[in-house]
Amino acid sequence: QVQLLESGGGSVQSGGSLKLSCAVSGARLCRGWFRQAPGKRREEVAGLTNDGRTYYAASVKGRFTIYQDDAKTTLFLQMNSLKPEDTAMYYCAADLVCTSVNGGYYPSETFSDWGRGTQVTVSS
Repeated sequence: QVQLLESGGGSVQSGGSLKLSCAVSGARLCRGWFRQAPGKRREEVAGLTNDGRTYYAASVKGRFTIYQDDAKTTLFLQMNSLKPEDTAMYYCAADLVCTSVNGGYYPSETFSDWGRGTQVTVSS
């Protein structure tokens, strides 16, 4: 089982930036970031496949960047030009292989290991 621990969330004004980190133990190399706002379903934000391809939800493409360190022990999400609609609990996930979702590849919601989440709040 993989253990994941997110950090880096916080409160920021619209247009600001945050960088989320996720410490990952284990060898599940399909990784991604998801988010869940109150009253809404959890949604994929960014995916990083086993061979290094990246995928983004349309709502964050061009503003968010997913990457990891060379040792593959820390997953990052750089978030720029933040908007109030980005407010949510952000989770990192890891899976053995990625699953095709909405034209991209992300860890499976069903089979992934998950962190506990970090809150991001963007004020207007």
